[in-house]
Amino acid sequence: MSTVVVGYVPKPEGEAALDKAIEEARLRGSDLVVVHSYRAQGDEGEPDLVGARAKLDASGVAYDLRQLVRGLEASEDLVSVAASSDADLIVIGLRRRTPVGKLILGSNAQRVLLDAHCPVLAVKA
Repeated sequence: MSTVVVGYVPKPEGEAALDKAIEEARLRGSDLVVVHSYRAQGDEGEPDLVGARAKLDASGVAYDLRQLVRGLEASEDLVSVAASSDADLIVIGLRRRTPVGKLILGSNAQRVLLDAHCPVLAVKA
């Protein structure tokens, strides 16, 4: 069975990526792997992903939600999970950039685009 991997953060760009990944998984008849990679800081607990879980449960798509607290860059976690899952597609969200920021794509997005072994779909919020 094919697999779609999506990088998720509880922000508008993450929600857009999740929505598109669910749509792609349905179209392809694929499983969905949702990767939420973050660095724990101090006594900060796990981020609340209740909304994402509810959206995934309602989607009817088979999914695996992975919260990774490893200290790696999000791009490294996403590319690693995609490779180990033999993903057919990676979906990432992009945030709006300033005119100067448009010259340089976000470092995580750029690394995913350059390092991924499969096609990458980038969506805007």
